[in-house]
Amino acid sequence: MTELRFITTSIQKEIGIVELNRPKQYNSLNRQMVREIVEALEAFERDENVRVMIISGRGKAFSSGADINEMASDDSIRLELLNQFADWDRVALLKKPIIGAVHGYVFGGGFELALSCDVLIAAEGTEFCFPEVNLGVMPGAGGTQRLTKLVGRTKALEWIWSAKCIPVNEALQYGVVNRVVQPELLLEEALKFADTISKKPPLAIRLIKESVTKAVDYSLYEGMQYERKNFYLLFSSEDQKEGMKAFVEKRTPQFKGR
Repeated sequence: MTELRFITTSIQKEIGIVELNRPKQYNSLNRQMVREIVEALEAFERDENVRVMIISGRGKAFSSGADINEMASDDSIRLELLNQFADWDRVALLKKPIIGAVHGYVFGGGFELALSCDVLIAAEGTEFCFPEVNLGVMPGAGGTQRLTKLVGRTKALEWIWSAKCIPVNEALQYGVVNRVVQPELLLEEALKFADTISKKPPLAIRLIKESVTKAVDYSLYEGMQYERKNFYLLFSSEDQKEGMKAFVEKRTPQFKGR
């Protein structure tokens, strides 16, 4: 992994934490920073001691969006050759759970990063926004797609066209976030939820994530076939044997991810 300039990483118990670390710039995302985020997540994905990942932001904001100074002079050909969104696409390939702990501004690319998480816990006072239309452009790292799948076509158009700031309680109402907590409890609550997930059988957690993700795009029949395949597959795992044996013996199971 490249030397970290714009993020910090740490591991608590079985939880890998990525913290955006450009607080003076409200964690605006430049290309190097995105690469660092992705590579850190991929390193946690390979680490057998990490079962859940958290993304958070240092300072007053989760992320104010893309670093406009970096892209203001770009043109279409340069962007095509850079293919910068290939890094973003790698996040969707991660199989371990990703929890976003967001606060303050969650704007533009920061909103897209948050939407790439599996679960979002937000602090009171958090605001979400896609301001790109005010700059003559549009979301480009999945914002139009992921938001639409969450809130529906008409609401996504309203939010993205108007570039309105979406209060956290409205985001909660439309299923963008899972839970709203006091700001001082944000990381604590994210760690608590991550700890709960980390105690579950890792293979089942991974295949549940796969199956639920497929449900967004597949027909009901196709999704059920995919779910059934994963259900059967888990019966080849040691964790399934341990889980059912522990249930019969009325004890706490010891899952090993095998």
